[in-house]
Amino acid sequence: MLRPSAVTFLLALASSALWGTSDFLGGTASRRLSAWAVIGASEALVLLLLVPFAVVLGAWRAPLGYLPWALAGGAVGLVALAAFYFALATGTMGVVAPIAATGVAVPVLVGLARGDTPSGVQLGGMVAAVCGVVLASGPEAGGRRDRAAVRPLLLALVAAGGFGAVIVFLALGAEYSIAMTLVTMRAETVLLLAVAVVLTRTTTGIGRADLPVLAAIGVGDAGANATYSLATQTGALSVVAVLSSLYPAVTVVLAREVHGERLRPVQSVGIAVVLGGILLIASGGTG
Repeated sequence: MLRPSAVTFLLALASSALWGTSDFLGGTASRRLSAWAVIGASEALVLLLLVPFAVVLGAWRAPLGYLPWALAGGAVGLVALAAFYFALATGTMGVVAPIAATGVAVPVLVGLARGDTPSGVQLGGMVAAVCGVVLASGPEAGGRRDRAAVRPLLLALVAAGGFGAVIVFLALGAEYSIAMTLVTMRAETVLLLAVAVVLTRTTTGIGRADLPVLAAIGVGDAGANATYSLATQTGALSVVAVLSSLYPAVTVVLAREVHGERLRPVQSVGIAVVLGGILLIASGGTG
């Protein structure tokens, strides 16, 4: 029987909550600061926490099998996160976040190819969860056809493909070392952005008052990566990937509460469908 344990279930949902909150904060900050500045500063701040943590755990002694996956995840993740933050900053969060979540198709297909065998009930739950995320998107994008409206949607699609690939890389790197996978990914991101800043001689525009929010963004994203990686070690990748992709529901709610984006009836239906999908995934057995 392939039943997600309570620990797997909670870890995967925790990653959704953390990703949803971090993405909301990152998108909001990117409306005032450059998306590149938000990414670089938040990743640098969390790296200051991750390195001592990895040293204390002795993670640096881990086999180097994580290295290619971490490097691939860092490079792809940087592009995906930048596209996502630019999309959140210039588009409607309720539309952008669910589109980015469609990248869950990548790890689901990889998980199935590697031998995961979810039951019919679980597969139905996955479909319901993804459909619910799309329904929770809020304002319909189809009615906005000007170039300014299309660009965030295209960026969200780029982010979707990148995020899907990154969570596969995370799962593969975590088989060797979760801590070192996270440290390597963030170190690569910070190094690439630092080189870009030096070469282009740009300024970040970040003030001291921005640091707490930027730190929260970095910690939230790293925490989501860590809980997701742990969940993949105790449950099927295809199931964990979908549970971990429910973060747009969190972003939608935060956008409503903080920015005043109201939930339309279709959004309320979508959130209900998401919750139903979670229950099906949690309760289904192997077919």
